[in-house]
Amino acid sequence: MSDPTADATALAERVQDGELRLYELDDYADAETAAAARREFIECETGASLDSVGEYTFAAESAEPNIENMIGGAQLPMGVAGPVTVDGGAAADEYYLPLATTEGALVASVNRGLGTIEAAGGATARVTDSGMTRAPVFRVAGVAEAETVVEWVADNRERLREAAESTTSHGELLDVDPYVVGDNVFLRFVYDTKDAMGMNMATIATRETAEVIEAETPAEMVALSGNLCSDKKPAAINAVEGRGRTVTADVVLPRDLVNERLDTTPEAMAEGNTRKNLVGSAKAASLGFNAHAANTVAAAFLATGQDAAQVVEGANAITTMDAREEGLYASVSLAALELGTVGGGTGLATQGEALEILGLGGGGDPPGANADAFAEVIATGALAGELSLVAAFCSRHLASAHEELGR
Repeated sequence: MSDPTADATALAERVQDGELRLYELDDYADAETAAAARREFIECETGASLDSVGEYTFAAESAEPNIENMIGGAQLPMGVAGPVTVDGGAAADEYYLPLATTEGALVASVNRGLGTIEAAGGATARVTDSGMTRAPVFRVAGVAEAETVVEWVADNRERLREAAESTTSHGELLDVDPYVVGDNVFLRFVYDTKDAMGMNMATIATRETAEVIEAETPAEMVALSGNLCSDKKPAAINAVEGRGRTVTADVVLPRDLVNERLDTTPEAMAEGNTRKNLVGSAKAASLGFNAHAANTVAAAFLATGQDAAQVVEGANAITTMDAREEGLYASVSLAALELGTVGGGTGLATQGEALEILGLGGGGDPPGANADAFAEVIATGALAGELSLVAAFCSRHLASAHEELGR
């Protein structure tokens, strides 16, 4: 039972003496005291000074769903880019985009791109698909049993839906896609998780359906995630089928705007994009055909409390540019943007404030609208970053820009 009056120094000494382990401190003190005791112990063990780590704005107990063995907070510089007008399926406003990063020139680059897009009247963006996935792998005796399992799943979708949705008041099972490899059956469950990123929701719901499948078929589950989901690693299935939000943003920039704002031409931009982002990426066998879309995704994720590891899928994007008579058409399509406006780290203090900047914190009306709008704004930010960087290459200003900003 925790003791709010427990002394951090005394607790740190008990850890040093081997009486307690770091993770046990929460049983003997409130969250703030336990964190202070861990800092004292780590400072003694390593010689590090953790004064800055100990300065954080959120209540330690509020972070308990997000962290274990807490010692404090990690702070990143946060900037803002914009405003930019987004004409989206869910986003329909002027937005400022908060970005947390340690990469100098990134916010300036995105801001230049957003300014150019805004001067053209804003961007258009649409979420074209949505679904969080979880794909357990089952063991069967061979392909004949695999066929039996696949047929049973096809005939019992409604039963699986009832089992999955019994675990959540928000999520909906959309589909179950089977894949057979020898004596392995993978079932890729797809869920509508509304405004939550929803990976935990999908995991819990899938566990419930897996129990039904094991009871009714010869299949035996080996792992609740069989890596065909696929989460936090480069995967072609996410590039093709999508995961989270699949979203595209595009814009047409008039010729004079490309000349004045980006110091280049539509033809040079289109050629640069083809040779670098398309041909170069193909030669590298990259899953991302873009300049640096992950830069904007990562900075937006860090600012707003998203799962930072899922920037891997955020890099799964294709940038296109086409010189037209009226100017430059440019787009970026992100196949697997996994994000939410509720749950996870979105409830932490600075992350919640960053979502307030966007006006997209919490659940949307209808459910899922805020997360859709958020995806459309991030896609617009990524498009801005692509325009700015490709222009910098085409005008040969990339190195000079970094030199000017002292990076």
